[in-house]
Amino acid sequence: MSRAKLDAIRDAAPSVLPSLLICDFGDLRTEVARLAEAGTKVLHLDVMDGHFVPNLSYGMPIVEGLRRHTDLPLDVHLMISDPLKYARPMVEAGADMLTFHVEAVEDAAHTARELKQLGVGVGVALNPDTPLTELEPCLDDVDMVLVMSVNAGFGGQSFNPVALDKLKLLRQRHPDLLLEIDGGINAETIGPARAAGCDLFVVGSGIFRADDYGVAIAELDGLIAAAGNGEGAKS
Repeated sequence: MSRAKLDAIRDAAPSVLPSLLICDFGDLRTEVARLAEAGTKVLHLDVMDGHFVPNLSYGMPIVEGLRRHTDLPLDVHLMISDPLKYARPMVEAGADMLTFHVEAVEDAAHTARELKQLGVGVGVALNPDTPLTELEPCLDDVDMVLVMSVNAGFGGQSFNPVALDKLKLLRQRHPDLLLEIDGGINAETIGPARAAGCDLFVVGSGIFRADDYGVAIAELDGLIAAAGNGEGAKS
């Protein structure tokens, strides 16, 4: 597995990443084609196990199916209790970035190093109530931090502004680290997230509930541009 896709993710920033959790899984080929036509540069996949989080989503077959239909980088968010158990199958299915939750593992640095051995980009995620200090042991071993602005796996939550404070601190302390945000990202929250230093913005309903994906993404891109580079976010 080449690290070229990680470079593609870096080069895409700042960018909106459609979350495929609520797309039409009965017609993935068309959904991917519509997203590509709308200018999507990276796809985001939420993998839930019903254990670490209370919901179930999908696993390797969906990742593999998507890979057959697109060359776009696949950013896979592992909301699961044992990320190392499923990491290699995910990579073999076509994942380009694997993000694990710091709350799900005992040794985040070890987990990050093991994932990196698979030749993919490595991200670490944390929920709103988890302090940034929990990330310190693994930050030298990851390519990206995913700051959750809602609790992973739970629906119907409001955007938690603590995510903005975390983004600002991470950007100030780690200017070269990719920063991603997920949860409640829409036309009202994407600008503040960019101003706080975020690079990658995971969006679900704001895209898939729109009639025209291109118009929805263009609007979000405009709000990102209007927010500037924030606390030193990548230009």
